[in-house]
Amino acid sequence: MKLDFHFHLEEGPYSTGWLQRTARALENVHRESGQLGDRPHSLEWMHKLGELLQQRLAAGCFSDEWLAFYFEQGRQRGIERFGMVDHLYRFTEFRPYYERHMIVDETPLGRLQQYWLDRVCVSSIEPYLQAVRRAKAAGVPVSLGVEADFFPGGEAELGELLSRYELDYVIGSVHFLEGWGFDNPETQELFKEKDLPALYRQLFDYVKMAASSGLFDIIAHLDNLKVFNYRPEEKLLLPMYEDVAHALKQADVATEINTGLAYRYPVKEACPSPAFLDILHKHGVPITLSSDSHFPDDIGTQLDEAMDLLARTGYKEIIYVHEKKRIAVPLGR
Repeated sequence: MKLDFHFHLEEGPYSTGWLQRTARALENVHRESGQLGDRPHSLEWMHKLGELLQQRLAAGCFSDEWLAFYFEQGRQRGIERFGMVDHLYRFTEFRPYYERHMIVDETPLGRLQQYWLDRVCVSSIEPYLQAVRRAKAAGVPVSLGVEADFFPGGEAELGELLSRYELDYVIGSVHFLEGWGFDNPETQELFKEKDLPALYRQLFDYVKMAASSGLFDIIAHLDNLKVFNYRPEEKLLLPMYEDVAHALKQADVATEINTGLAYRYPVKEACPSPAFLDILHKHGVPITLSSDSHFPDDIGTQLDEAMDLLARTGYKEIIYVHEKKRIAVPLGR
């Protein structure tokens, strides 16, 4: 089976770059429909694309039409099972949780991250939940999830917040170390001040705590700290990989092969690295597939390559989660 178990409907900030990328997604998903006419890049074509963009902005990202684009594109790419997760930091119900654990003070980093949070935390979670439930009711094979950031010391608060919602699964992830959002391009200069082996040790300590917290069904992109190509020699990381794999196996928590870093970020490598994947397989850690797409035309991107890598590594099956139950299926197209 081929599946994509980690993709998103939208994420700010809402810059002109975001507008351009949304327009490109609409262009790509409508390319075969004829709605844009047969004269690409003509004034008439641009007017039609502008109308589609206006409709998308008015309807928002939780419309049935926007969700349908993901499922249609996914089916065209052979995907049989979907897992939709939006980031918790998008939802106003969870904003206090992030404000308590992120750096949002009057330092330069704090002001930058406050600016970011103001522009991404823009919706209640309820329209998202309703949208995915409508798709499920219509027969789409989709699991409803969220991607929740792990912060040490925030486990009880996060657990209480998540318990309010009926979800098929929860993906845990680490995007912040001591309150610093390390995958924000605007903060990447801070890597130059860090001891990289120590920084990776801290990341993997967070991952191990997340695995043992009991909050998560899957831990995402285990080595995403490499996002901007700041990483030590991998031989220094191998013992850390072993510790993470052991922790995941002991906690019976799955992970993913996430292609998002390979096609969207400077590192141009999926998570986990091939060496890390070997160790996860050796420990018997269950795994799923993830494009981490944020637009419908990216769903399934590089998953064929990911499946080939899993097969070469020795994996025979992948997993998905439905109603909090993990289901293993054969790896194959």
